[in-house]
Amino acid sequence: MLLMFVFFCYLSPVLSFNLLLAPTRHSSLCSFASTFEDIDLSTPLLNSTTSEPVSLLSLLSSPSTKTITIFSTYASDFNNIEYAQRLTHYLPLLESKGVTKCNMIINGSPTQCELFRSLVSLPSSVTIISDPSGICGQKFGVNLGWRSDDDSLSPYFKLYMMLFGFGAWATLPSVIGGYIGNPFKPQPWIETAMRDNIVKRRFPTNGLTLDSDNLIISNKFSELPLVGSWPRRPLELATLRLQNMIGISFQNWSELLPSNLNLLTQLGGCVVLDSNANEIYKFMDRGICDVCNFEKLLEEI
Repeated sequence: MLLMFVFFCYLSPVLSFNLLLAPTRHSSLCSFASTFEDIDLSTPLLNSTTSEPVSLLSLLSSPSTKTITIFSTYASDFNNIEYAQRLTHYLPLLESKGVTKCNMIINGSPTQCELFRSLVSLPSSVTIISDPSGICGQKFGVNLGWRSDDDSLSPYFKLYMMLFGFGAWATLPSVIGGYIGNPFKPQPWIETAMRDNIVKRRFPTNGLTLDSDNLIISNKFSELPLVGSWPRRPLELATLRLQNMIGISFQNWSELLPSNLNLLTQLGGCVVLDSNANEIYKFMDRGICDVCNFEKLLEEI
């Protein structure tokens, strides 16, 4: 498993460069909360910090503000890690757009959720909801992964096949995008997340130079010839993903593994609701490493 993830998330530049990241999807205004009115919660949803039960419907919207809710994956999953890192960086900009209520629903126990919070330095202002069953994401309509209803196959084998794009077509374009960068669209969250990983001594630590106060002095990727001035530089995101893989996912694999292994292949998504619980932005993950582009989200809300 280790070699497989290393190959696909960091060591596969020979893959075709003509695959492009697809844009996020935007949904028209509609009543959203009614989607969850008949949800069957055999396992109660818990606030991971207090371990107290929470009402999903009250969580999803607020009469006085916009709300973003991330229907995430299991705690050590790549997509879950990137959602938390992106959300952490963009919290001030979301607030400037009137989004002051932020939720993350993670397919894990309260203990796993809080361990994850500490690993990625997710601010306490973000409410993490423990959903070990994954039912919230399923009701939201997330991709359940390749052959999710085939119990004859190992969940690990299904996850392996998804790395090739089976049941998750955007995996390879998303992985390749981490290598080739983007000369047009910035992703400043990458530098923020990489800095946090370097402070926590997660290999590799040479992408940024920090001062004694852990402030960024220089970005080594900006020194690349010809492409160093790109808004998103080649190899920058791939390096962050290597840090995440080794320093977060693999080092805490057993502690963060979902109790239901079928959740290994379940993807996630996110939604922004206005104060009347109307949907104003929605995104569904289409593959491993394919999560919501918050730059696009901010443009559309």
